[in-house]
Amino acid sequence: MRILNDRQEALLKDARNLLNDLRASLIRFGASAEDQDTLVQSIRQLDELFLLVIVGEFNAGKSAFINALLGQKILKEGVTPTTTQINLLRYGETQERTVENEHLHSLSAPVELLRELSIVDTPGTNAIIREHEAITEQFVPRSDMVLFVTSADRPFTESERSFLEKIRGWGKKVVIVLNKIDLFQDPGELEQVRNFMLDHARALFGMTPEFFPVSARLALRAKQGEPILWEESRFGALENYIHQTLDETSRVRLKFMNPLGVGTHLVGKYAGVTNDRLELLKADFNMLADVEGQLGLYKEDMRSNFDFRMSDIENVLYEMEQRGQDFFDETLRLGRTFDLFNKERIQQEFEEQVVADAPQRIEARVAELIDWMVDADLRQWQAVNDHVAERRRAHKDRIVEDAAGGTFHVDREKLIDEVGREAQRVVETYDKAYEAESIALGAQTAVATLAAVEIGAVSLGTLVAVLATTAAADVTGIALAGVMAVLGLFLIPARRRQAKAEMREKIATLRERLVNSLREHFEREMERSLRHINDAIAPYTRFVRSEQSKLEEVQGVLVEARTGLERVKIQVEELN
Repeated sequence: MRILNDRQEALLKDARNLLNDLRASLIRFGASAEDQDTLVQSIRQLDELFLLVIVGEFNAGKSAFINALLGQKILKEGVTPTTTQINLLRYGETQERTVENEHLHSLSAPVELLRELSIVDTPGTNAIIREHEAITEQFVPRSDMVLFVTSADRPFTESERSFLEKIRGWGKKVVIVLNKIDLFQDPGELEQVRNFMLDHARALFGMTPEFFPVSARLALRAKQGEPILWEESRFGALENYIHQTLDETSRVRLKFMNPLGVGTHLVGKYAGVTNDRLELLKADFNMLADVEGQLGLYKEDMRSNFDFRMSDIENVLYEMEQRGQDFFDETLRLGRTFDLFNKERIQQEFEEQVVADAPQRIEARVAELIDWMVDADLRQWQAVNDHVAERRRAHKDRIVEDAAGGTFHVDREKLIDEVGREAQRVVETYDKAYEAESIALGAQTAVATLAAVEIGAVSLGTLVAVLATTAAADVTGIALAGVMAVLGLFLIPARRRQAKAEMREKIATLRERLVNSLREHFEREMERSLRHINDAIAPYTRFVRSEQSKLEEVQGVLVEARTGLERVKIQVEELN
């Protein structure tokens, strides 16, 4: 067990705390199980032996390279894929193999190098069995350093370049080993391949990685009794690098840098996922803002148009009031004294000349108002449906890949679909006749309540007529009673003025109550319509707002995590 000094112990504690905080944040974020497991393994590695992972295509000579490094044939070699699982080589007093699971075998051997580090042999990156490559890609993030072995007869293939890109994403220290250099006929060929590989490596990593050309086959032969081949194998430089360059401080540094690199990679990955989701939510907010704006305009237009249409109804009542004034001027005069004693005739004339067609005209205006409200309501649902449909198309065109896992996209799509389905259902099943009848019945009820009469099967116009004739009966009753009670005719002008004043007051009261009653009813209908639409989109709205809040919080946590990891990295780099 390696003993750390005080500074290294403090860094170890700091790094572990940072990574555990990051792990907790990723759990809350809903990160993929694979990424969570990778981070857990990396945290555990802080207390484990240095881990050296060997990767490369099959037939690049990885097994031969490891055998040469250990000085004995511990792994099988061949021209076909011989490694079908991860082989973890550790120190042991005896050489034996233990099957940990179908993908991991532990091999022990009494080799001094294995006292200082563990070696991992992986399946080929271009193995015929694709599962081999997946196993390797899952294991690489756990490594402290990667030795990438490539073959002199096919250096830096496309599959190798692709695999190195994945390794780069994990922030690994990579050492490139060019194996089988004994295949070259002259030094010029080696130099040409070396330059070719380093040029590509620099373009890929943005720096020049350590590079060692070797012949593992010759190195193993040299160690097993043919020392004359040692210099030709050029294996010594690599071993010196491993034994001397990777001293205790270097190993400690690399041991720290691996989990810090994994943490940094995951921070970057989920920062990208967070930004993508926030960008997606911006479009959702825009759609909701459009819908909200449409509803606001709808409400504003409805009230404006309602006032305009209600003024038509009020005008009908104003006209009836004016006809009443004219009626009393014409009726309550000396020339019609004897007619005034015929109460039924006066009341009939009042209804015919004053009330006239006012109830029918009011009913027609209200019917037009109802039709307008029904059409406006349907248009609003169609607008919501169009907005949601457009959002669906935009999202379909921009397929958002989210390897982070979680339920964000599933929940979001489900809610958008629910809103869309509800809007579509309303549009498709919208029964204008039924809606109009329902609103008309509500208006009728409101007016009946005003009149304090039973609705029964009467129309709105009939109810208005009841109110109007009731007011007329009150006024004409006053006028006629006054006339009948006076023996002389000198009080007729006074009674006419009284009747006209009563008429003005009664019609004004009728107009105010009727208009207020209808206004309250239609205001309720408008609010009901808006509430229906808002209820349909409310779960989606809540989700968008909640996710934005959560994502902004995660964004802040990831920024803090990145800052902390970079700080510890700098301190690790300064270890000596």
